[in-house]
Amino acid sequence: MAKDYYKILGVERGANEAEIKKAFRSAARKYHPDQAKGDKKEAERKFKESSEAYEVLGDKQKRQQYDQFGSAGANFGGGGADFGKGGFDFSGVKFDFGGGGGEGGFGDIFETFFGGSGRGGKTRGPICGANIEARIHVKFENAIFGTTAEFRLDRLQKCKHCHGNGAEPGSKISDCQKCGGTGEISTTRQTIFGTMQHSAVCPECGGEGKTFEKKCGSCHGTGRERKSEKIKVKIPAGVESGAVIRLTGQGEAGAKGGPAGDLFIHITIEPSREFERRGTDIFSAQKISFIQAALGDEIAMKTVHGNVKLKIPAGTQSHTNFKIKNYGSPQLHSKEKGDHIVKILVEIPKKLSQKESELLEALAKEGGIKIKKGGIFG
Repeated sequence: MAKDYYKILGVERGANEAEIKKAFRSAARKYHPDQAKGDKKEAERKFKESSEAYEVLGDKQKRQQYDQFGSAGANFGGGGADFGKGGFDFSGVKFDFGGGGGEGGFGDIFETFFGGSGRGGKTRGPICGANIEARIHVKFENAIFGTTAEFRLDRLQKCKHCHGNGAEPGSKISDCQKCGGTGEISTTRQTIFGTMQHSAVCPECGGEGKTFEKKCGSCHGTGRERKSEKIKVKIPAGVESGAVIRLTGQGEAGAKGGPAGDLFIHITIEPSREFERRGTDIFSAQKISFIQAALGDEIAMKTVHGNVKLKIPAGTQSHTNFKIKNYGSPQLHSKEKGDHIVKILVEIPKKLSQKESELLEALAKEGGIKIKKGGIFG
């Protein structure tokens, strides 16, 4: 029977590498026979099963093969997924689970067998800058028709004085003497599996592999400096509140000459006093007199696209809705438009003139309606 490795680790099929690694760490700590409580054989089975799942899902090529063929149809390298034959059998190994990863602990062993560099690791070379977020408010009408928004943003940018290399222009740049230009220091240590080599970032050059005769006077050798700058972004017609616009390369500058991250702009649409938007449809209310409602009329109706004439049929009741087609918001990245929905509110006057009262009384008499003035409180 094909095994569902995603289910075994308790992750979604779209889980990223970090989520898969975190799930395996949790399962390994929970089910290792030296750590688990209760049925040791069942714990050992689940430990091996979790390890098998991670060996596949933690490897990009094996995971792609598994997603396409499943565990039954894929070949994972001659029994690597069979932990009774050539795989990682940890059942006889005593792990140190205390402290979350001290020297020789579970964290070190995990990194040794499943990749990563623990607390150290080589970081020499360009590093991509961080992604950043911003939030802007857009007026209701501008969100309908589109606009160009402008705002100020504080972010780390590449130092213009040294062009991001951290050295004062004209000063000598040499290989780091401590690490020999490699950017890392290698050490050996004894573990339960024997002698292991461990690499860490060189403390002298910070992994750069280079030292400067003189650091940049503007950025103090970091290659980046924080500045405020005006940002312009095009707001497309039909954008809705909550939308996110991504500007590639507009995030923070990368370290060591690395590429900049991205800027994610969250859109908030300011409400309108006259209109309400639901998707591509726009709603509004229009008051008319009871005479207009009774006799019918043609009125000027305001929409976001300008005034239009709206015919009110005789006998229109209050709260009746009328649809004006194609007078709503455009659909994002499309020529299609929604509709404008008008709710008619019939107003009843609170006070009448003598003449108006006489006319209405005559109308009531004509219709056979007897009006009793005053009532029990009159």
